[in-house]
Amino acid sequence: MSPRKKTIVTLILIILPILFFFGTICVGRYYVSLTDIFRSIWQGITGQNSGLSQETTAVILQIRLPRAFLGAMVGAALAASGAAFQGLFRNPLVSSGILGVSAGAGFGAALAIVLFNNIFLTPLFAFFFGVLAVVLSYFAGRIDNTSPTITLVLGGTIIQSIFSALISLLKYMADTATQLPAVTFWLMGSLASTKTSAVFLSFIPMVIGMIGLVVMRYRLNVLSMGDREAKTLGINVMANKWFVISFATLATAGAVCVSGIVGWIGLIIPHIARMLVGNDNKWVIPASMSLGACFVIFCDTLCRTITGGEIPLGIITALIGGPFFIYLLKKTKGRNW
Repeated sequence: MSPRKKTIVTLILIILPILFFFGTICVGRYYVSLTDIFRSIWQGITGQNSGLSQETTAVILQIRLPRAFLGAMVGAALAASGAAFQGLFRNPLVSSGILGVSAGAGFGAALAIVLFNNIFLTPLFAFFFGVLAVVLSYFAGRIDNTSPTITLVLGGTIIQSIFSALISLLKYMADTATQLPAVTFWLMGSLASTKTSAVFLSFIPMVIGMIGLVVMRYRLNVLSMGDREAKTLGINVMANKWFVISFATLATAGAVCVSGIVGWIGLIIPHIARMLVGNDNKWVIPASMSLGACFVIFCDTLCRTITGGEIPLGIITALIGGPFFIYLLKKTKGRNW
């Protein structure tokens, strides 16, 4: 990209998430203005009375602000992980859940609901089993102390299938009146039950994972050439693969443990980023984070506004992501793949 285009794209990628963030806080059945948002935030920081009603302050600080922040983080984490895995595995159909993290997290959440029915243990179990699924996939794909790309993908597919079967088993065993609906709705994905504690719980692994992927984005360009070429250039392939997978897993597990299983973000957002900035992972990773944050905020806003109830987030992302992916396929004719 030319220096001018780089500057324009950088400004857009910085400004867009900010606009979506404050825009979604304003939108809803209880309307609030930008002025109300800033006054409420100032009151929350300083403790000074903003002159707003308690209802307005509660809606902004306790409901919409944490939800918008978590939505932005989830979208950025899933999109960055998807972009990293697509570059690492050199496969355009790879997403952030390719190594079984989503299925593992789903099993952990279902297990916590069935055994304990505790809203505090559910994200912890989801995070632990999400990470465990990736570890099992990594070792399942190891052959002769190496982890070729194709065997890693196969290992992830196997582990994902096993955890999906375990989820089905738990749904079969769950109480149909209380536990089964809770498991089903969690697997659909949603930010409706966002709490400040959930934001803090998931913030650390997501930030660590995204920072790690941003740091590793230069090495991703080399790894995407193939193992043999990377070794020729002096790269420790196994160590760098391990770092990329670890950071992507932290980001994805941190996102999934509080949002449930939300598909398509890690698949389509990196492709949109490549249409804007090219195939250089130095730009694709940050661009994916920005666009992913905007996409989840937009979808979550639709979830809570287009009907009288609330549609699960995973349904909206699939309804938008599927047709849009077909459009990308037809428009690019696979050139960016």
